[in-house]
Amino acid sequence: MPHSFGKKARTRDMFSKPFRRNGEPALSKYLITYRVGDIVDIKADSSIHRGMPHKYYHGRTGVVYNVTKSSVGVEVVKPVKHRLIRKRINVRIEHVSPSRSRENFLQRVKENDIASKKAKESGERVVSTKRLPAQPKAGYELEITEDNAPITMRPLKFDYYI
Repeated sequence: MPHSFGKKARTRDMFSKPFRRNGEPALSKYLITYRVGDIVDIKADSSIHRGMPHKYYHGRTGVVYNVTKSSVGVEVVKPVKHRLIRKRINVRIEHVSPSRSRENFLQRVKENDIASKKAKESGERVVSTKRLPAQPKAGYELEITEDNAPITMRPLKFDYYI
């Protein structure tokens, strides 16, 4: 087999559409409003060839820096050797979607604001506004009854002529 390095080389799975999701994108894709500063995920839609980003940017997240009638300009950070380069690419809106990466952060900011306001009203201090890793479950003693009594199990003796 010849060794190819084309723009779409090795994208068989990357640009394939999911099962029963072939054809044109839904109209709701075109109705999303993008503004400068929005965070978007780049995911190339293989049914639309115009304005498709290079395969490198598939799955990357960037910030919108320019908006036109049918496309958006996205600024993506690309590591090249020892430095990070800001790449600006123009992509049609079929190939981008609003990123959900900041939803959890914004939710935490709102909860922390509410907690700090309640603490100010009551004159107390907020315990902690930081995220905590999942703590281990508390230990307990299990009482054995007839319902949950342990059963001793042994393997059956191997019989070749069954």
